[in-house]
Amino acid sequence: MSHILAIDQGTTSSRAILFDAALQVVASAQEEFPQIYPQPGWVEHDPADLWSTVAATARAAVERAQLGPEDITAIGITNQRETALVWDRETGQPIHNAIVWQDRRTADTCEALKAAGHEPLITARTGLLLDPYFSGTKLKWLLDHVEGARARAEAGQLCFGTVDSFLIWKLTGGRAHVTDATNAARTMLYDIRRGEWDAEICGLLGVPLAMLPEVKDCAAEFGMARADLFGREIPILGVAGDQQAATVGQACFSPGMMKSTYGTGCFALLNTGAERVESRNRLLTTIAYRLDGEVTYALEGSIFIAGAVVQWLRDGLKIIREAKETQPLAESADAAQDVVLVPAFTGLGAPYWRPESRGAIYGLTRNSGPAELARAALESVGYQTRDLLEAMRADWAAAGHEAAEGVLRVDGGMSASDWAMQFLSDIIGAPVDRPQVRETTALGAAWLAGMRAGIYPGPEAFGKDWALERRFEPAMDEATRQAKYARWGRAVQATMAV
Repeated sequence: MSHILAIDQGTTSSRAILFDAALQVVASAQEEFPQIYPQPGWVEHDPADLWSTVAATARAAVERAQLGPEDITAIGITNQRETALVWDRETGQPIHNAIVWQDRRTADTCEALKAAGHEPLITARTGLLLDPYFSGTKLKWLLDHVEGARARAEAGQLCFGTVDSFLIWKLTGGRAHVTDATNAARTMLYDIRRGEWDAEICGLLGVPLAMLPEVKDCAAEFGMARADLFGREIPILGVAGDQQAATVGQACFSPGMMKSTYGTGCFALLNTGAERVESRNRLLTTIAYRLDGEVTYALEGSIFIAGAVVQWLRDGLKIIREAKETQPLAESADAAQDVVLVPAFTGLGAPYWRPESRGAIYGLTRNSGPAELARAALESVGYQTRDLLEAMRADWAAAGHEAAEGVLRVDGGMSASDWAMQFLSDIIGAPVDRPQVRETTALGAAWLAGMRAGIYPGPEAFGKDWALERRFEPAMDEATRQAKYARWGRAVQATMAV
């Protein structure tokens, strides 16, 4: 029997899902781990938590499926992107906690680099903006602030990697220091046109090239997982950052197709094919996937807080016990109240890129309560998505193309909320398609590994098998849509003015 083990290492939890030869889910396991907040705006993970939860969930999924090691053909990995780790090349011991993609500690470094005029070079080479979001300045911070780190790095004693690289190192017992093109493209150190680490940018940040991993296609031979983990050595054949894996899992293989994933944050990607489209609206130009050495590019918009705003309602305000409670609360909210929540808890992402901004709530009255806050939280995700889609469509049109495909494919935890997806369709004024398989991130990683192993079909056949679970059609009248979106715009401007 042929099965693919997909490892999905996310921001708040690790999951493992087993897919059979028909790409159907056989078993899964999930485990949350602690978030570490050393200072306001700083976010870290203990690397030991990342590894232990991955190892535990992978074993648990295999046990629940009642499979033997001979039943697992290959492993696919998808991961939270931009999170930076540095570890000892000999011992594998991390020198510091992982600095998470949400972390804003390097905002001053980014501002200094901008003031020195370096952003145009970085954007031209990497497709990214100078922002603490990306791994490059996180790595610089580690080398500058961990005692002896820079000397050890220059001596070739340290390895840098995003989470995929760290997991592959652990899975292979230190035999492979590799990454894939999609994760490399998120470091701010990788030239996405030439397909290589950029020596000039690395020099600017003081990053020794020797500590960087080898970059491979998304479907490639990344190494063999140790026999003591699963009973035999198993090849790792597929790797992609979580949003690129979701793009693959949503079968967005044609230029103009768009998807939006709702996890901790929200990330929308527009496939631009072999053409690298330069954004005029402060979106990112990135790699969607690389197969057989051929790069497919994408425009991407990143929202830092999506599902995390529901976690805030649960853990911060404690007005809900479970995420699913937000829907009935939102439905019961007073329609006469126009409460707007701008969830800039860790700054504003695309298209604003204001790391110093913080969250704000507008329109509160004495009658505002949990229901109105829940509705505003869910609506904030729809508003932010519209910000991204409008910027994407403008960039796509400016590049000389017809309007991007009107349908938006959605996935991730928050896509399960019918209320949130209906509001999304209403506010963007376009259909929203939710697939039968909502765990498209893990599905994409599994397909990459399975295709490389020869048990899954190529992109065209895989795309034909994409199945719709529900389409949400816009039902809001145009005047209401524009009035609500204008109110959101004013709230964002007020937030940035503080």
